[in-house]
Amino acid sequence: MSRSTTRLRLGLGASAFLLAAGLVPAPAQAADTTDYAIAVHPAAQGAKIDDTMYGVFFEDINRAADGGLYAELVQNRSFEYAAIDNRSYTPLTSWTVDGAAQVLDDAGRLNDRNRSYLSLGAGSSVTNSGYNTGVRVEQGKRYDFSVWARAERRSTLTVSLQDAGGTLATARRVAVRAGGWAQYRAAFTAARTSSEGRLTVASSGAVALDMVSLFPRDTYRHEPNGLRKDLAEKIAALKPGFVRFPGGCLVNTGSMQDYSEASGWQRARSYQWKDTVGPVEQRATNSNFWGYNQSYGLGYYEYFRLAEDVGAMPLPVVPALVTGCGQNRAVVDDALLKRHVQDTLDLIEFANGPVTSTWGRKRARMGHPRPFHLTHIEVGNEENLPVEFFARFKEFRAAVQAEYPDVTVISNSGPDDSGSTFDTAWQLNRDAKVDMVDEHYYNSPQWFLQNNDRYDSYDRHGPKVFLGEYASQGNAFKNGLAEAAYMTGLERNADVVKLASYAPLFANEDYVQWRPDLVWFNNHASWNSANYEVQKLFMTNVGDRVVPSTATGTPSLRGPIAGAVGLSTWATSAAYDDVQVTGADGATLLSDDFSGDASKWTHTGGGSWSLQDGQYVQSDTAAENTMVSAGDAAWHDYDLRVKATKKSGKEGFLVAFGVKDTGNYYWWNLGGWNNTQSAVEQAVDGGKSTLLSKAGSVETGRAYDVHVKVRGRQVTLYLDGREWGGFTDDKPAEPFRQVVTEDEKTGDLIVKVVNAQSADARAAIDLGGAKVASRARVTTLAAAPDAVNSETATAVAPVSSTFTGVAGKFTYTFPANSVTFLRIRQR
Repeated sequence: MSRSTTRLRLGLGASAFLLAAGLVPAPAQAADTTDYAIAVHPAAQGAKIDDTMYGVFFEDINRAADGGLYAELVQNRSFEYAAIDNRSYTPLTSWTVDGAAQVLDDAGRLNDRNRSYLSLGAGSSVTNSGYNTGVRVEQGKRYDFSVWARAERRSTLTVSLQDAGGTLATARRVAVRAGGWAQYRAAFTAARTSSEGRLTVASSGAVALDMVSLFPRDTYRHEPNGLRKDLAEKIAALKPGFVRFPGGCLVNTGSMQDYSEASGWQRARSYQWKDTVGPVEQRATNSNFWGYNQSYGLGYYEYFRLAEDVGAMPLPVVPALVTGCGQNRAVVDDALLKRHVQDTLDLIEFANGPVTSTWGRKRARMGHPRPFHLTHIEVGNEENLPVEFFARFKEFRAAVQAEYPDVTVISNSGPDDSGSTFDTAWQLNRDAKVDMVDEHYYNSPQWFLQNNDRYDSYDRHGPKVFLGEYASQGNAFKNGLAEAAYMTGLERNADVVKLASYAPLFANEDYVQWRPDLVWFNNHASWNSANYEVQKLFMTNVGDRVVPSTATGTPSLRGPIAGAVGLSTWATSAAYDDVQVTGADGATLLSDDFSGDASKWTHTGGGSWSLQDGQYVQSDTAAENTMVSAGDAAWHDYDLRVKATKKSGKEGFLVAFGVKDTGNYYWWNLGGWNNTQSAVEQAVDGGKSTLLSKAGSVETGRAYDVHVKVRGRQVTLYLDGREWGGFTDDKPAEPFRQVVTEDEKTGDLIVKVVNAQSADARAAIDLGGAKVASRARVTTLAAAPDAVNSETATAVAPVSSTFTGVAGKFTYTFPANSVTFLRIRQR
């Protein structure tokens, strides 16, 4: 079927090219017209694309480090788990005892920073259950055991590996000398494969044990204290331009104090790099913001080595002494600020300094005398207090620029793509002429389809953008398609967007705190998400410059915002009364003062709703999204009025409109985000994005008059009779996106097309006079929108083919729900 097209989208390196290139007219309506037209302008000047354009962001979330990328097979190897990490934890979590054993924290410890150790009685044993279902071993492979031990009398340790089926490897005996702490080693060869292994250490005499460790010999690049091979190889396969680490919320939450006697050995601290280098048995332990323990076996040295091994630029993030991620507190302590600033300077010396420098010598002693060539460093992460953050950021930047003027210091714009925090942060960054600003956002697939042009209007002479965290709230192929469409806009604006990384990177399927994630794994397997396949396709086919191009778009036939109305809460008890919905003509569509029953309302969410004193009350302060709805999904052009009162809980109340079903609606979230801001959010197929937000809170016990006015696709919001704000939701979710780049090494034109719709898209492609070969190498990702990769099934995977019909002008049909890259050789 042919489509008439009336709107053009641009594939230009800079907005100024709009004038120079002119607009390509839509093809005439005729029986033989194609659906789309792509015009390439190879002689025009497009943006240069840096080698570091795409990278990865590693944060220890979802057990990405311990139990994940860090190859250690023993969980809680140092007996440091504590309730402050997770309320269910004890020092013997993941261990079982046969006989007499206790964990001690006294002067007999291994060292001051490794404070707990196990006292094991004579004739007793302890067994570790590893991660997931157990300790994973593979037949014929070697495993290295080590332990620190201390005994008053000579003792013998018997170390064994077994599962429910019996022995997994020949047991080893380790003689422990009488005297102080010493490290002992043994090696195993697995006799068979198991994912349910257990490591047992038994002792003939009374001994003290610490740092009980089992590593596969076959780690990535065979490094000691190394990385799990399959997970590291998945990073390497992306050919990332940079590795951002270690966070994330790990960086800007918790105490900013160090791990020392002076600070009381604080266990809930921000991630501080000096805690994580040196011999592993001397590294600090810490609570992980995401609800478990961090051993710091995977520390800054290992991050730098990983970046080097995969050919990427290291990009560390240091705390700015303003907490975020819901904590939102500025630390006021000049001495502590100066210490963190100095730590940042020391970090650069650790990475780049000569072996004669203090921290360069430390790096060399760890095994890497060559510098790591650190060129970028980020201060802070998603701070919700932009003024307080920026005052501290300037201290860091001034110190780094004074001593290391060639190092780029990156700022950020808070946790969202828009809103008052975002606007304030960006203004501060622009005024101070910051080099680069890190933006983060997690939105619905529709948002990504609607906002391909986000960076077209950014100032070409202002701070550059680092898109450090983004994802479209799902791991289905429809999410990957939306992200792919958005990435064409990132590349088109490569003169502004200099770095970009999807987040998060890893998730252990049995320890999930955040979805979606790029790579999933357990203790014996790993698999790529659909999103990973999209990222890999872009990251391994970047090109060196943008070739300006234009494309016709898909006709937009969007009607008015339509849907029923709804009431909801989030971790809050609230009461509603006097609901009135009137049409634009004044006709009453719904009127409910709750003096009778609540039969007009359908309960589709959680929580507990009841009539109390003539109000409709949701009383469960733990329940999230307790939606009740009323009315007709076809309603449009109406006014919704309701009285809303917060009774108790963490947040405020939610008034919904345009309600289609449980996954598709708009709501005005008043007093959200722990009662710190209000926003209008849109849900599309369950994924939410923010359309409008403002700082503010809701008072408990106060009745608010809420009024939502819907006209066409324009919405105006009133609170207590005063206009609060409004928006027009008229951006089309364009499903057909493209960008063209050139690979200077091969001379290839790389035509990248996303067709995020359920019909094939035929496109007439005009290469603008370029002299090209007739054959193109084609890589296609195509699958059902809801397709998801798993451990046992790969529904989304690249397919390579050859297309022989390339000419200066040719037609190509892009499959429904597909990402297609054509590599066309120029003569």
